[in-house]
Amino acid sequence: MNRQELINLIRHKKSFLCIGLDTDISKMPAHLKDLEDPVFEFNKAIIDSTIDLAVAYKPNLAFYECYGVKGWQSLNKTINYINNTYPGRAFTIADAKRGDIGNTSQQYARAMFDKASSGMEFDAVTVAPYMGEDSVKPFLSYPSKWIIVLALTSNKGAEDFQFFTRQNTRLFEQVLTLSKQWGSDENMMYVVGATKAEMLAGIRKIVPNHFLLVPGVGAQGGSLQEVAKHGLTKDCGLLVNSSRNIIYASNGLDFAEKAREEAVRMQKEMEALLK
Repeated sequence: MNRQELINLIRHKKSFLCIGLDTDISKMPAHLKDLEDPVFEFNKAIIDSTIDLAVAYKPNLAFYECYGVKGWQSLNKTINYINNTYPGRAFTIADAKRGDIGNTSQQYARAMFDKASSGMEFDAVTVAPYMGEDSVKPFLSYPSKWIIVLALTSNKGAEDFQFFTRQNTRLFEQVLTLSKQWGSDENMMYVVGATKAEMLAGIRKIVPNHFLLVPGVGAQGGSLQEVAKHGLTKDCGLLVNSSRNIIYASNGLDFAEKAREEAVRMQKEMEALLK
């Protein structure tokens, strides 16, 4: 999915909602746990109930890797279900936070983007830029695929490193300034936490046109209104992620319906902001 297709999808759905598929067996409804693949069945129900409201889905790979081979099979089935059942109707993000030297990054990229190799094909992958340019650029060797660079995260520990200042420039600002030279707003986005929404205005001065993936709205206390106030562009330029508030809105038989209700609430708020 290229940039214009993503923009068109946002306009069509009147939404910039990304749903995080951080699927935890211990939190899912009891009636699913006896199924052959409860993780996939849970994801499938969430996707089917929200596909007209969400423009993106973001499985967090940690929630699949922890189950070994079975987890990877669930992830594979989930991403292929989206791609085959709803082609062109959702932007898919592998929340993997990969980052290593060039050789290794090339293999990580194959795992996320090369269906012939891994059986999976995401539109985007999150990457950690700590090791520099040669750890990021291998991901950009896949045409029409995106990388989403960690810039300013929503967790408390972000203050440990990301605000380190040298010559009046904070580390996350240096990441934005340097990394935008490696790609373009056609193949690179940035993670900026909603709990740092007041900093979005300054971030927009550095990357005025890039899309931002914004976690932290909802369970982590971030404000959608504040994110939109400082981060929206003429092309929207935002993908706002919500995970727990939507997928765990209920742990009963009605879990998919309750997830839809929460997604509708967010979509309506986004539609008003887009206007």
